[in-house]
Amino acid sequence: MNYLTEVVYLIASVLFILGLKGLSHPETARRGMHFAEIGMLLAIIGTLVNGHIVTWTWIITGVAIGSAIGAAMAIFMPMTAMPQRIALSHAFGALAAVLVGINEYIEKGAHNELSNFLMGAIGFEVLFGALTVTGSLMAFGKLSELIKSAPITYKGQNFINITLFFTAFGMFVYLIFFPYNTTIFYVMIALAFLIGIFIVLPIGGADMPVVISLMNSYAGLAIAATGFAIDNKVLIIAGSLDGASGFILSIIMSQAMNRSFTNVLFGAVGSSQVDSSALAEERPITRVGIEDTKFILEQADRVVVVPGYGMAVA
Repeated sequence: MNYLTEVVYLIASVLFILGLKGLSHPETARRGMHFAEIGMLLAIIGTLVNGHIVTWTWIITGVAIGSAIGAAMAIFMPMTAMPQRIALSHAFGALAAVLVGINEYIEKGAHNELSNFLMGAIGFEVLFGALTVTGSLMAFGKLSELIKSAPITYKGQNFINITLFFTAFGMFVYLIFFPYNTTIFYVMIALAFLIGIFIVLPIGGADMPVVISLMNSYAGLAIAATGFAIDNKVLIIAGSLDGASGFILSIIMSQAMNRSFTNVLFGAVGSSQVDSSALAEERPITRVGIEDTKFILEQADRVVVVPGYGMAVA
């Protein structure tokens, strides 16, 4: 059975790679999505038949709840809200990684099986997973206008962000050598949740697509670490692909949008504080009616149509 599971995981991994390759071009994007869907289905089947499942109750419950949420998001969220839907998906995936990490920590800790390597994988997984959860939810809130979309800045934000990050990272390093300090473990997770909030607060709504892509990368890294923690090869491969592609996409999007990738990466660390009076400045709006548009188009010698530009701006 283990041999069959490994073969299924291998096929799923190849399909993930082909799916990612297909998404690189509009003509092959649909085929790439089909490859990725089949790969995910095989990965799930491989997990269900590996013989390590103790009870099916929680499995069936999780599948039912996840399917209901996914179907509702697909049906009721319009195409214009696709970034928000993706942000929620990242939050759910990262939350799953955090919960798996906590479970592994409790279970392995109870049997004194927390090696330095295993603790490093678990710590990395919950650290990046937790900040991805809150960071993705913040991005969803800003895009949905549940939270003020303008950059929210405050005095000393860079110092607070840096302090939180290095404190959490220091706890992560400490846990690698002293893995049984449960207080430090849970405090690190709490700090990671705070980091996700604080690094997205000073980033404006216009930069949220880059933030979402970056959170995709973080979620992928957390999933890859989960694979190391539970010895699941398909998670390692899929998470690595997700993490690398998301990071590269974030850089490309930053360049295309003329944004500073380092500011987005570190929550606007190093950027100048935004003057509130500048944010409140009102500029004149030129309204163009149907007749005016018709006149402009009639007089135009050449019209340039940029596909996708409107949705990107929205």
